[in-house]
Amino acid sequence: MSEWVLPDGVLRDAPSYTPRPAELADLELLLSGAYAPLTGFLAEDDVASVLRRGALVDGTAWPVPVTLAVPAEVAERLDPGHAMRRLLILTDPEGAPVAAVEATELSEVRGGWFRVAGPVRRVGAPEHGAFRSLRLDPAETRELLPEGRILGVIATRPLHRPQLAQIGNAARTIGAHLLIFVPVAGPTPEGLAPEVLVRTVLAARERLPSATVVAVPLASRGDEVRDGLLRARVAANYGATHLLSTGVAVGGGIRIVVPRDLAYDNRDGQWRPMDDIPPRRRRTAMSQGEIDDLLDRGSPLPEWHTPPAVAEELRRARPPRHNRGLVLLFTGLSGAGKSTIARGVGDALAESGERTVTTLDGDVVRRMLSAGLGFSAEDRDRNIRRIGFVAAEVARHGGIALCAPIAPYARTRAEVRAMVRAVGGDFVLVHVATPLEVCEERDRKGLYAKARAGQVPAFTGVTDPYEVPTDADLTLDTSKLTVDEAVDTVLDHLVAGGWLDAID
Repeated sequence: MSEWVLPDGVLRDAPSYTPRPAELADLELLLSGAYAPLTGFLAEDDVASVLRRGALVDGTAWPVPVTLAVPAEVAERLDPGHAMRRLLILTDPEGAPVAAVEATELSEVRGGWFRVAGPVRRVGAPEHGAFRSLRLDPAETRELLPEGRILGVIATRPLHRPQLAQIGNAARTIGAHLLIFVPVAGPTPEGLAPEVLVRTVLAARERLPSATVVAVPLASRGDEVRDGLLRARVAANYGATHLLSTGVAVGGGIRIVVPRDLAYDNRDGQWRPMDDIPPRRRRTAMSQGEIDDLLDRGSPLPEWHTPPAVAEELRRARPPRHNRGLVLLFTGLSGAGKSTIARGVGDALAESGERTVTTLDGDVVRRMLSAGLGFSAEDRDRNIRRIGFVAAEVARHGGIALCAPIAPYARTRAEVRAMVRAVGGDFVLVHVATPLEVCEERDRKGLYAKARAGQVPAFTGVTDPYEVPTDADLTLDTSKLTVDEAVDTVLDHLVAGGWLDAID
């Protein structure tokens, strides 16, 4: 899609908005033509039709709604009925304009959020970051492909020998050139960063028949059937005639090739159809859990299962736990003992010198990182996200971050967990579950008394809720444990998990 030169003053006067990651991925696919015949975000009647019967209102088959939602403060500046107030500028996370959507419809979808429908046009050159040379659009890709059959492969995970054997077998069977799509819209199901996934695929490339590799911002919507149908449409737009898939996809001018079940033959070291190998000579593919366990312990991946070049990329991305970045988030009521335990753990690690440690205490962060924020739900979330961002950066570089905010909301704690995992770090949620009455008895800052007197608005446990974690990795109650016992419990957990050697 060619770049649109906007009229004078539009970039200055029109509202702008940075879509969320999944919406940015959809936007790029719309602009590149990968979502053809779509040219913009869907209107309400098309959304309803897609959800009901898998087709747009005009009967065109389409598997998933492609939508854009904006907050009320952006929506209130748009007017689909006004020629000069219908343009919305969409920006990348750095604030650079990427596209303009001409709002033809505006509808409220939930409290404070509105769906914007309308065609999109590119207004700025895309900045793709790593592996730009692989971020080809469908037209550029089709120019590179040879005549004849093209077998599309969606590489959502690293390619080990079982997958390489399946892909090679399928390509040779139908006499096809390979077109490998590497999704780069977010972490893999195992938590690998997109650039790591690309490196693992490139590391395996020499073990495949002739192949073209492209990086595509395909994001999973959590529905296997709809995801499969959407991938088939995208693959066809890129030029694939066939798609390797265990699912069933129809339409889009593409045929499905189902991979064969293969096993490793101990006699000659080849991957063959499973039924052709006697059970006594057969090895099946390792589970993801087995692979993760070997990487966590620093043990080599067996060469019969994983090519050395792929294993090396995985080892670099997922070092042994005793070298891997780690974030411990201590959550609990004010006065529960979070900061005291975190300091004790930090002191023990500092004494051992085994790991680099950064402590992000709730009160200190409020002064140094989140000054000016209040205690509304929005500001509490913003504070925790800031802590999560800094902690994730610590983990990215192999350090341990000890975080001790109240963190009352489950959704925000989950966001921090995702931030950390997205950079290859590990996350441990410690619920300091000291009862409210005990916390209130301690009340050395007098905060509970002020809250009961109405002097502190939105105080967690009194006038604001605390959402008890259902996903805590460790639970401590300092009404039943001394501080030293609680610290030892955390350290024992880190030793048992492989993040630390035993501390004397």
